[in-house]
Amino acid sequence: MSWDRQIHIKSPDEIKIMRQAGRINAEILATMKNMIQPGVSTADLNAAAEEVLKKHGCYSPFKGYSQPPYPASICTSVNEELVHGIPSKKRILREGDIISVDCGTVFEGFVADSAMTFAVGKISAEAKRLMEITEGALVAAIDKMRVGNRTGDISAAIQNYVESRGLHVTREYTSHGVGRQMHEGPQVPLYGTAGTGMPLRPGMTIAIEPMVLVGTHETRTLRDQWTVVSADKSLTAHFEHSVAVTEGEPLILTVP
Repeated sequence: MSWDRQIHIKSPDEIKIMRQAGRINAEILATMKNMIQPGVSTADLNAAAEEVLKKHGCYSPFKGYSQPPYPASICTSVNEELVHGIPSKKRILREGDIISVDCGTVFEGFVADSAMTFAVGKISAEAKRLMEITEGALVAAIDKMRVGNRTGDISAAIQNYVESRGLHVTREYTSHGVGRQMHEGPQVPLYGTAGTGMPLRPGMTIAIEPMVLVGTHETRTLRDQWTVVSADKSLTAHFEHSVAVTEGEPLILTVP
């Protein structure tokens, strides 16, 4: 994949637009939460997401992205699928599954990017703990999105939170800048050393996305050239928010 690594500092007006895009993203994920249950297909989820986008006159930055072109508007990754799972009529959710839904919205030329892992009915204690730790890592990382910190502080917060609890972060996929493009600079790995990396400045907007695996940090990509799974087929989870650095508290863009 070709990523534009240039960093774009956003003006207050541009951040307001991104906040609007983020609200639409949050509406998509709320729609997913209401729909997800045993018997629903991942294609059903994609169709519902596209209806939300259509209602707001928006579109997904995912559809048609890269080579081969990504064929859907959201990513639906079930159980051992870490990221980039392709929605399908054949993929029917079952009791006990967990599913990560990653979605994006382009609104007035700016992108919002967020993700959440959902339980399908009653899930195992292991799956519940995985989801709680992954979401906790996101909260810990967002807290580091402050002037005076560096990108390495975000990376270290994720790694330390996850690994201190016996789980693993992927090495191949990262958090990233977001704005006029879905992938901008800076690239922010999910592991690293506090006090290193690029200084955080007001107006920087980053999609923070812990991707956590139960058994190993290693992954492989399936024959569809998109779906990424844990190498040992253990459970995975993914939570993400687009966040702006301000002069004060971090501003989460992808909430209602």
